Amino acid sequence: MNQHPYLRAYMAGIALPTALLLVALILFCLARFAFNVPVPIEVVIVPLMIVPNAFGLWNMLYLKLRPHWKTSIGLHGALLPLFIGPIGFVVATGFGFVRATERGLVAFDRVRLSFWWLDLAPFVAIAVYYLVWKYLVGFLNREVGIGE
Repeated sequence: MNQHPYLRAYMAGIALPTALLLVALILFCLARFAFNVPVPIEVVIVPLMIVPNAFGLWNMLYLKLRPHWKTSIGLHGALLPLFIGPIGFVVATGFGFVRATERGLVAFDRVRLSFWWLDLAPFVAIAVYYLVWKYLVGFLNREVGIGE
């Protein structure tokens, strides 16, 4: 089963975020249309475009680097938010979805985050990504025959 290992790595990487974003889209539609919560569609569409592809490409990179850089898949996955976070912030700021004020960040002119949250958020993201990659993506990699 050595045919197309990078395609299998990509597919194993995108499976989990695609399923979770489908749930997020369902919750968004319920909130927006059933309960009339004024949430912009960009909250779901932008992550729907970026996150699964980032997971798939990151898993392909893991497969490529594995012979040269002996590290666990959890540690490799924990590095992903260090790239996605700043890129997402720059894109959101550039399009005007997020703006910085003297008291913190304002997203979509409705959600306010104080600056102390920005101190905590990277650690939470790294911990969550570590666990997701170690247990879920690692499991999917083993299922498609590319894991340890």
